[in-house]
Amino acid sequence: MRKYILAINPGSTSTKVALYDGKEKVFTNKIEHPRTELDKYHNIIDQYDYRLNLIVEWLKEVGISTSTLKATVGRGGMLRPIPAGTYLVTDVMIKDLKDCVGGEHASNLGAILAKGIADNEGIKAFIVDPVAVDEMDDIARISGMPDIQRKSQLHALNIKAVSHRYARENNRNLKDINLIIAHLGGGISVAPLKRGRTIDVNNANEMGPLSPERTGQLPVGELVKMCYSGKYTYNEIKTKIKGRGGLTAYLGTNDAKEAEERAKNGDENAKLVFMAMAYQISKEIGAMATTLYGKVDAIILTGGLAHSKTLTDKIQSMTRFIAPVVLYPGEDELEALNEGVLRVLEGEEVEKIYENEVEISD
Repeated sequence: MRKYILAINPGSTSTKVALYDGKEKVFTNKIEHPRTELDKYHNIIDQYDYRLNLIVEWLKEVGISTSTLKATVGRGGMLRPIPAGTYLVTDVMIKDLKDCVGGEHASNLGAILAKGIADNEGIKAFIVDPVAVDEMDDIARISGMPDIQRKSQLHALNIKAVSHRYARENNRNLKDINLIIAHLGGGISVAPLKRGRTIDVNNANEMGPLSPERTGQLPVGELVKMCYSGKYTYNEIKTKIKGRGGLTAYLGTNDAKEAEERAKNGDENAKLVFMAMAYQISKEIGAMATTLYGKVDAIILTGGLAHSKTLTDKIQSMTRFIAPVVLYPGEDELEALNEGVLRVLEGEEVEKIYENEVEISD
């Protein structure tokens, strides 16, 4: 009997997997990949057989045959820009992931691994709300310099998952409400959702609030001076912006819990920087409220940093005049993947076809 959905989330040094029976998580595991093993492969795509075999071995260990799977779902990779939704994994999608049309990332393996297992069983493989989701209004793409266009890059999977959760818990239709959702993690995405569509977002890699490892938006003139000062290489500047920016640059740690504890224990600099992060998040929420003309049903704070009462209390105090603030701390990407497939299997949504949603000219 086919009853399980297998969810696969490849990361840089691990592959998270889970088996679901409906909404119930039956088994889950985080398969670690030692750097000594990964270094054997020139490209991420080359890791396919290695990771696939480990997933199959895990299924055998928990006593689950692939013949009991009714669908598989993988974390969506760096594809061409597409609307949100649950997508059937097709050969065209696989080709784009292997060609790295949107860049090389471990998540590119998600769809490929899901399809590899599904094809052997004659079942469907899906992805849900990949990082490539782009629903921005054209007016939001204008940057101020024609050479540069604002891009949609966001934590789409969790943002969309919590939007569905809010609508479900409040007996509302997602297409009838407006939300501002702030995903607070290693990177921070603040997105206004107008009747379910993400009409704008700060690019968490380059704009918006400072975060544990990223600078967020910077005074561009001073940044240009740094770039031409002769003190830094291109890669050094990139690392200062993403990887060693934000809390890391100011406090020497990317651990928000540590920064918060230092602030509580009298470290005035830690307190200032931690509160600056909350201040900047609140400003970004306020800015995004204008894109919805102030008609906001709720502000949702989610992601790992939303566990911090100090942070969320500050944000609530600065933004609750806009709309009620709802806390959905943490994220469960595997659960979000499963829920996306269930919405299709239960008839709540219709599966989308990748090649029907993108323009492929090459």
